[in-house]
Amino acid sequence: MSNLRNKIVFITGASSGIGRSCAVAFAREGARLILAARRAERLDALAEELKQQFSTQSRTIALDVADRDAVFEAVGSLGDSWGDIDILVNNAGKALGLDKSYETRPEHLEGMLETNVKGLIHMTSAVVPGMVDRNHGHVINIGSTAGRWVYPGGTVYCATKHAVRALNEGLKMDLHGTKVRVSSVDPGLVETEFSLVRFDGDHERADSVYSDTNPLTPDDVAETVIWCASRPAHVNISEVLMMAVDQSHATMVNRRGRD
Repeated sequence: MSNLRNKIVFITGASSGIGRSCAVAFAREGARLILAARRAERLDALAEELKQQFSTQSRTIALDVADRDAVFEAVGSLGDSWGDIDILVNNAGKALGLDKSYETRPEHLEGMLETNVKGLIHMTSAVVPGMVDRNHGHVINIGSTAGRWVYPGGTVYCATKHAVRALNEGLKMDLHGTKVRVSSVDPGLVETEFSLVRFDGDHERADSVYSDTNPLTPDDVAETVIWCASRPAHVNISEVLMMAVDQSHATMVNRRGRD
């Protein structure tokens, strides 16, 4: 029997991409899910799908993690049956534009900082005190290779993911002496709606990011998240750096065609 069965897992950005795949993967393991994202209709459809396929118990929350008050209200409203969160997957994040750092549009700057950095802090601040009180829990942050290497046009986005890496490392030190675990899963190129959001819905430009190569899939990342979460309680996976075979560095992508 999976050691994740009946664990309460809170996943942000659960309506698509890596977050959605994490929801499916945890549901398969028998976990109970709190699914949060801005697109409520997608969450409701996902919850119903997981119920039909895995008999999953889940709650959906329409939530913008950049709104601190909304985050604390959502976590505070979970009640006794859902409030003891075992695993928090901080997945919500986005990249906007490919401008030079000094030409970044104000709305792009604010969007990335508010979601990628402040949103992660808000969620962590709302959930982790309960984990400390129970002396049990696991925070899994979805980072990026962009938190290790900067690439042209991605300076601000990379800065936010460098911040995620620092927050991940610092949180583990803040929790020293407790049994609360902290992990970061840092993928490279993953084929999701990521590039579609970055390029304001330009499908052709977004598709070109993944053309003629074999990137990671959201399911690949979700399997790694599950692996981190299912280690024995005394084991903490601090960081996982993962890329497709066709990627060797931030901008080194072998475009040899799809397998």
